[in-house]
Amino acid sequence: MVIIVGIVIALIVIAVLANPATRHCRWREYPGGGQSRWRCAACGAETTAPRGTPPKVCLRNTV
Repeated sequence: MVIIVGIVIALIVIAVLANPATRHCRWREYPGGGQSRWRCAACGAETTAPRGTPPKVCLRNTV
C-alpha cells in the first residue's frame, strides 16, 4: 500500500513540475560553431541556441 501511495505522489509531483510550454517538444541538437542548431522532432521547428542548452519554449506555432 505504501508503494502505491508513493507512486501516486511521484506522478502528482511530476505533473506539477513539468513545463507545459515544452511538454511535447523533443529537441535534437546539431552542433555548429559557437551556437548549435536545434530542431524539434515532434513538430519540426528550428532555432539556434547555445551549445548544450535546448530551447525553453515551444516554437510549434511559429512553423
